[in-house]
Amino acid sequence: MTRILDFNGREADRTVTVASIAALKGTGHQYTQVTAGTEEEAAAAQAAGIEMVVCLAAAVPEVRRGASRVFVTAAIDFGGEVTPDDLLATAFRSLSAGADAVITARRLDAVRLLAAEGVPVMGHLGFVPKRSNQLGGVRIVGRDAVEATALWRQFQELEDAGAFAVECELVAAPVLAQITPRTGMATISLGSGRDADVMFLFQSDVVGESPRRPRHARAYGDVASLQRRIVEERVRALTAFRADVLSRSFPDDGEVGRIDPGELARFVESLDPS
Repeated sequence: MTRILDFNGREADRTVTVASIAALKGTGHQYTQVTAGTEEEAAAAQAAGIEMVVCLAAAVPEVRRGASRVFVTAAIDFGGEVTPDDLLATAFRSLSAGADAVITARRLDAVRLLAAEGVPVMGHLGFVPKRSNQLGGVRIVGRDAVEATALWRQFQELEDAGAFAVECELVAAPVLAQITPRTGMATISLGSGRDADVMFLFQSDVVGESPRRPRHARAYGDVASLQRRIVEERVRALTAFRADVLSRSFPDDGEVGRIDPGELARFVESLDPS
């Protein structure tokens, strides 16, 4: 645990920091990262010892309420931010709300702007969901030498722009294995093999909540079946309640307040004075 001063100058404890993430290079040690969009998900990640979580910028306050110590990265280009100033404003709001870093898949100028303002910024390379149409669908990136070379150039440009880390989504695993020791950025693998500094999965996939789990993910739980049981039990209980009301078996004598018979008689007499 490391004591830091957050963006607002308040003392806080963090499991990992920007500095410790950067220091992973060449050590063979890895951190873990999952998504967290709610206070409950953030608390579960922290309780499990997960070092890093990523969330939408708007969710940072709730995520921080659930987990005071994990490293929180805010995704800042999912809320309608268009201009660089929009991105910068959202980045500062996220840091003020408790985020430790931001991530963006926007152009290099946006990364430079954020980094120049002292914002710890991550990039996003490989398969970028917003660009799947241009890429020709959901697929691995770096499947041939030409594409892998172009991807390596993007890594170099992103590092030059000031990113300290990069999410590597659906990059061919042998390609990322070659890139990781050659870049100064911490690499975060999402479906890109084990040769990265940080291993990342969506929490919904890890806990078995997703209706459709991607090939690169592994489920370690079965939350979906528990949620189905909760829904079934909720309906069962509500159905039973309605049946008892219709049969006039709810409430019974033990579920209502009582009054002394004499007091009740005096009350009734007061209602109909002779």
